[in-house]
Amino acid sequence: MITQTNRLIIRPFTEQDCDALYLMNSNPAMLKYIPTAAFTSREQAVELFHQVIQADYQQHGFGRWAVEHKADNKVIGFCGPKFLPEFNEVELGYRYFPEYWGTGIGTEAASAALAEFKRFGIEQTIALILEGNLCSEGVAKRVGMHWREQNEFMGHKVNIYDKVL
Repeated sequence: MITQTNRLIIRPFTEQDCDALYLMNSNPAMLKYIPTAAFTSREQAVELFHQVIQADYQQHGFGRWAVEHKADNKVIGFCGPKFLPEFNEVELGYRYFPEYWGTGIGTEAASAALAEFKRFGIEQTIALILEGNLCSEGVAKRVGMHWREQNEFMGHKVNIYDKVL
């Protein structure tokens, strides 16, 4: 486990989370502001787990973390750091199933995750938020991040927020 709050456990993903990873990456509502194509098979989630998430854990000592809801013991999304070579910076990223939107979980998880970043040698972080994603911008602001600039990522305009930890 990385950390926990009253409602959440934040922990590394395991292979048992591949079903949740598939659902997160195939749900159109969750992908509205994500510049990638929706998954069409569970095998893509298994590949994501092995080729990206585990590879990040091994290479950097950190990567996206599963957010588990204590009330129902379900992985409800992710929150955590990812090194972005395009910017040579570590991004705080987060995404949750729609049924948990508007409940404060995004801010709760982001705040708890940020509190652990220094333990992984992360002194500063950014958030890349696709233009128009006001809810994600709200989470970034509520955890003390400040707008830095507009840029482009994967062919899309993004607002970049940052925070020195």
